[in-house]
Amino acid sequence: MDYTQGRIGRIFLLKFKDDDIVVKTLEMFASKERLRSGMFVFLGALKKGHLVAGPKKPVVPPEPYWLKFKDAWEVFGVGSIFSNKKGKPQIHVHTSMGKKTKVLTGCLRKDSKVFLVIEAVVFELKGVKALKDIDPSTGLNLLRIFH
Repeated sequence: MDYTQGRIGRIFLLKFKDDDIVVKTLEMFASKERLRSGMFVFLGALKKGHLVAGPKKPVVPPEPYWLKFKDAWEVFGVGSIFSNKKGKPQIHVHTSMGKKTKVLTGCLRKDSKVFLVIEAVVFELKGVKALKDIDPSTGLNLLRIFH
């Protein structure tokens, strides 16, 4: 295990609007605010989109198991924002969503769109020595912690 110590910086309250694309909107927000490291929690609803619900098989590199959803789902989740070497925000969002008696859980991806509203709180992490970039051995965009 690696770790780094930091502190909470700014705290933001975000209100996503109908049809906002979650990951793209978070990337634009993080760029605008020059947010290099942070964590967030959110709740609301998603209209349609894509999830990765684990690997198809437990091998490296993993092949993602893709799920597509539509027709509006209640949702909550948690995520991280870390910049890559070029300073571009890298968003990682895990979510659980429900509709009627069905539940989906996974990593929110691609063009997933808000239905009506999502409310989020973003906590900036200051002083942490970390970034996200593609790990050559797994092909995944993984967190790297520096000492």
